[in-house]
Amino acid sequence: MSLAPFFKTPLTDLTGCIINNQNFGKCADLELKYMDCIEAYGLDRGKKKCEVLMEDFKECHLKTKQFKRLWEMRKERHRQYLLGESKEHYAEPPKVDSF
Repeated sequence: MSLAPFFKTPLTDLTGCIINNQNFGKCADLELKYMDCIEAYGLDRGKKKCEVLMEDFKECHLKTKQFKRLWEMRKERHRQYLLGESKEHYAEPPKVDSF
């Protein structure tokens, strides 16, 4: 993943702020910490030193573990329904005004 453009021009300075997560709020802090770490160590050393921050940012942005967990729960519920362990295929929704 390259963070700096190959050629630095005024156009890259103007459009560099378009591709970031600072406007979305949820992952903005993680992205900022990662960028500060990369700036402190440089691009080459920063890839190794800031790897944990990058993994946290990717998880926040892509939610791969959350989707994996959801998929496993759905598979288990489907398995229980097919084997007759559960009479309902889907869980009951929460009661109205319960949260």
